[in-house]
Amino acid sequence: MHPSRPFSSGAFRFAFLLASCFALGSMGLLLTVNHLIEQYITEELTDGVETETDILKGEQSELGQAELVHAIERHARAVRDTSFRYLLLDGKRQALTGSLPVSSGVSGWHRITVTAHDEQGDHSVSLLAKGTSLSNGWLLVVAGDLQDSRELAWQLRRFTALAGILISLLALIGGLGVGSLFLRRLDETNRSIHRIIHGHFSERLPRFGLSPEFDDLTDNLNRMLERIEVLMEGLRQVSTDVAHDLRTPLTRLRHRLEAIRYDASPEEIEARVEGCVDQIDDIIRIFASLLRIATLENGKARANFETVDLSGLLGRLGAAFTPAIEDGGRRLTVSIAPNVEVQGDRDLIAQAVTNLLENAARHTPMGSEVKLDLLGPDHGHTTRIVIEDNGPGIPQEDRAKVFRRFFRGERSRTTPGSGLGLALVSAIVQLHEGAIELEDAAPGLRVIVSLP
Repeated sequence: MHPSRPFSSGAFRFAFLLASCFALGSMGLLLTVNHLIEQYITEELTDGVETETDILKGEQSELGQAELVHAIERHARAVRDTSFRYLLLDGKRQALTGSLPVSSGVSGWHRITVTAHDEQGDHSVSLLAKGTSLSNGWLLVVAGDLQDSRELAWQLRRFTALAGILISLLALIGGLGVGSLFLRRLDETNRSIHRIIHGHFSERLPRFGLSPEFDDLTDNLNRMLERIEVLMEGLRQVSTDVAHDLRTPLTRLRHRLEAIRYDASPEEIEARVEGCVDQIDDIIRIFASLLRIATLENGKARANFETVDLSGLLGRLGAAFTPAIEDGGRRLTVSIAPNVEVQGDRDLIAQAVTNLLENAARHTPMGSEVKLDLLGPDHGHTTRIVIEDNGPGIPQEDRAKVFRRFFRGERSRTTPGSGLGLALVSAIVQLHEGAIELEDAAPGLRVIVSLP
């Protein structure tokens, strides 16, 4: 496994991308807001200069030209939210009053820069000025201060830049933290996968705990591992069982063939060879059953699913089995709920019920009663097929083993069979995503097959 590097993790790269996008967005927002503020302040200052100019022109008209100088000096001394600076030039462009330089005496709108003196020393001040020619040839210049808008814009730019840098750093730190946490979880997952690769099939992947999407993915992977573990255990069991259970009939067959070669008379050879052929057919049937179980377990048979009239199917099976079971000295009672349908394979369901009925008839003494019941869907929409007998039943310790391939209990070793019938039933039920349970019928055995 490679060492974990948080800075190269996907989470950190994602956080870096988000931080970069945020920084670009902040810069765009800063430029837009700065432009709007400057535009707003300029418009407000323009209106103020226009109004101040109109007021002075009105006072000139009302009080006379001589009083205009006094009016400008009075306005300059007034304390207001917006301070203005003035310049009044006569017809020869000589300054009559005002603090603006004579060079600012230009008609129309224009910008000028003057030097201001305060406690912090000399500094430049930017002004928006308007020169207005009066009726007597004088020129009145009124200027407003742009410095406030520039200081406000500067404060805004500095605040936005600092906020953008701070938030970007927080995003990167958060991405680094999330990336480190994600890598720790990923390292745990990789270690679990490493153990699974080396044969620890009971190992399960740890949940990330970071988001429900990752946890759902982990749960699905763990369910897949559980399925793989079951299949691997089944493969191991099949390999062991095939080697063990086929050795006996093959050894017996070999002894019979040797006996034919050394001891059989010409008259006996045909009969003994016929017995060997029957034994080989039994072995072939065992292999056929194993192949069929394997085919069912790979799930491909689901492609043949259709709507199955379960009531009709079990009714016909009950009618077909009743004579055979009664001929064996037992009694079969059938109770079928009407109009029950399921999605599945008709032939496979019939095979499963047939195996269960044959088992009930084979492993119960004469005089026993066998029941076949079909119960309609319950509130959970589950249909149940129940096969019950009042025979000796299956010991509790064997019930979990009877669905294994080649398993035969002590009581059934003297009866015909290969030990694959219930394994085939289990594979069919699993294919239909159902469940099979064994219960004590006190006395006897109750087999419950639940189908969705």
